[in-house]
Amino acid sequence: MKSLAGRVVVVTGAASGIGRALAFELAGAGAKLALADVDAPRLETVATELRSRGAECLVRIADVASETDVAALADAVREAYGGADVVVNNAGVSLVAPVASLELRDAHWLMGINFWGVVHGCRTFLPQLRAKPEATIVNVSSIFAMVSVPTQSMYNAAKAAVRGFSDALREELRGTGITVLCVHPGGIRTRIVEQARVVDLAGIAASHEALRERFHADARTSAEDAAKAIVAAIRGGRERLLIGPDAHVIDWLWRMFPTRTARWLVGLGRKRIRH
Repeated sequence: MKSLAGRVVVVTGAASGIGRALAFELAGAGAKLALADVDAPRLETVATELRSRGAECLVRIADVASETDVAALADAVREAYGGADVVVNNAGVSLVAPVASLELRDAHWLMGINFWGVVHGCRTFLPQLRAKPEATIVNVSSIFAMVSVPTQSMYNAAKAAVRGFSDALREELRGTGITVLCVHPGGIRTRIVEQARVVDLAGIAASHEALRERFHADARTSAEDAAKAIVAAIRGGRERLLIGPDAHVIDWLWRMFPTRTARWLVGLGRKRIRH
């Protein structure tokens, strides 16, 4: 997909973070946008700014954990544009909770958005994508799909599930004209920590504020740079994308030392807390 000009691109989680940055990057490439999020005020602000720049932009309030909401989004895209060319399943949330103190309702909340949201987006839009001579599905996973850390068991599980689901779907669709791109960002400067559900910080940070400060100190890649990398990968027909130097380093370590990398990273993090 060398050019995105005139292409219809759906982005979930478009009100902030990577999703918001993607909306502006795609608009600059001439795409027609269909943006979805649960945060209505922020989403409308994004849409207003995009339209002021001349972008064609459809917005829908949608919870990707709801198959009904995603189906309504797909119907709106078909009615407004005739169908999608690219679907970016980007919406995601975070949960900080050791397994022992994990509430199952919180686990289901995260899995509903981070994993089932991807499944709903892929399944619901597949008929539209199949109708196009070429199309792309972008599923946003994480470097945490490879390396797991304390208090992130559900996030790790969801992102690993996205990777496995994307790999299977890619092979099912090989030869159809639909490319499946799985994206693994490292630390990206977004609001994900501010929006996280925090149950227990024991062992990882003294407070939510300390966790937020450490995250922003470690997150070296901007959402805008992440968006540029994703758009370039769509244009290049890529199937896998690591974003950020930290993602590349962690991926290499994981490949070389699959049973040790998590222990090393966690140990390094604990030393930083003590100092």
